[in-house]
Amino acid sequence: MRLKSSKRIAAFVLIASLGGCANLERHNASAVSQADDDAYCQAHGGPQGSAAYVACRKDRDVAVTRSDRMERTHRDLAERMLNGQ
Repeated sequence: MRLKSSKRIAAFVLIASLGGCANLERHNASAVSQADDDAYCQAHGGPQGSAAYVACRKDRDVAVTRSDRMERTHRDLAERMLNGQ
């Protein structure tokens, strides 16, 4: 009896802990990010159109692209793990 109870508790804990991993929705904040990038680059790079501003925006776009790629890779890995592949 006690063994069945501990197995149920262990199964419940496992399922509850994997619940956070199963969240495959993409957290997309690109609209907010665009406004933040513009404000950041104006403050740190200079006025719009300046070489420093353009370089800042390019650097931030590259960082977002890398982040999106890593997130997509992680999501694909999580889907494969959940599907048992």
